[in-house]
Amino acid sequence: MVRQFMQGLLVSLVFAATFSSAAPLDDATLRSLSPQARAVLEQARHLETRKGPIAQPATNVKEAEELDALPNRTASTPPPIFTPTSNFVSWEDMPAAERISVNDEVSVEAVPAPPHWVVYGDQWVSGTNGPPAASDIQGYNVFALSFLLLAGAWDKAYEWTTYTDAQRAAVKAEYAAAGIKIVVSCFGSTDVPTSSGADATATAQKFAAWVKQYNLDGIDVDYEDFGAFDSQSGSAENWLITFTTVLRANLPASTYIISHAPVAPWFSPTAYAGGGYLKVHKSVGSSIDWYNVQFYNQGVNEYTTCANLLTTSSTTWAKTALFQIVASGVPASKLVIGKPARASGDANNGYIAPATLAQCLQTAKAQGWTGGAMVWQWPYATESWISTVRSLSWPV
Repeated sequence: MVRQFMQGLLVSLVFAATFSSAAPLDDATLRSLSPQARAVLEQARHLETRKGPIAQPATNVKEAEELDALPNRTASTPPPIFTPTSNFVSWEDMPAAERISVNDEVSVEAVPAPPHWVVYGDQWVSGTNGPPAASDIQGYNVFALSFLLLAGAWDKAYEWTTYTDAQRAAVKAEYAAAGIKIVVSCFGSTDVPTSSGADATATAQKFAAWVKQYNLDGIDVDYEDFGAFDSQSGSAENWLITFTTVLRANLPASTYIISHAPVAPWFSPTAYAGGGYLKVHKSVGSSIDWYNVQFYNQGVNEYTTCANLLTTSSTTWAKTALFQIVASGVPASKLVIGKPARASGDANNGYIAPATLAQCLQTAKAQGWTGGAMVWQWPYATESWISTVRSLSWPV
């Protein structure tokens, strides 16, 4: 408990010093800090910063109709980092035994153990550039910046690029102290990489480099090329297999998360001649940490009760309820139940009220499932939403 408190205090200091536009910390305040805190602040100051952000439209790809005023929005210049006073103890001058890094102080395992509590963020929110404060998303352990597209970073992913390296490091430290990973989600409903002829190998190499450049914990593959799957040719499956193989080669499992976000019907054992996501899992499932399964947008009555979500799906999408997918060979611990935050606005259908979803999770847990829940999207998926959803299974 003491270590957790000190981690939180340390991260708060880094965050405040990095982002505040107030005057530099005075001598008395600096002298009161522990050697570890002073070291982290010094490291933050010395991190290489990027040149000023390039102005780019911040139009929300998925919800442009709500953001008509945004095309002319540009990123503001990041605030300066504090300047240490003459009494500041630098990293170089500190005894080696007392040195400690941000990663040492707040490190957590590269891939968190299940259950996974995943929230996506794509929408621009007034007053928030980049991810929300970790304190605003308590109860989640993964935040997905959305989206990294073939054309580049957009929306929350783009906002992340407007930070300096030091600012990103401070946010990462804050999130790590709260037990939250930050990943980028790629493609979404905008890109159709297979149908548009994108090269799987080159795209994976490009995206992996982006993850490393911008200091993220991993990448979520939100592949939604329905035309490629529906072609029944196997082109979607083969593209995903190559893409995932190359991603993992460039983003080792010891350090980076790779998740996928398929729609539930793609796990059907009979609907896709190319094998669907069962083929993807059989081929590269060992390289995928978990699946954020979209149990929504598949029909008005699809996956809307605990029974057809967990046990028996409709004949339209045969054998794609949670435990039917498990029966097809996908580990229950890798299947995260994905739902929209609102009855309208976040998806066309598939909504389940948080209190009812909590009952579904309770039932699934009693049968050995540990996957967790995913939600589209913040800021509508509040702390209250995840607290309610977890209340009967893994209370916050």
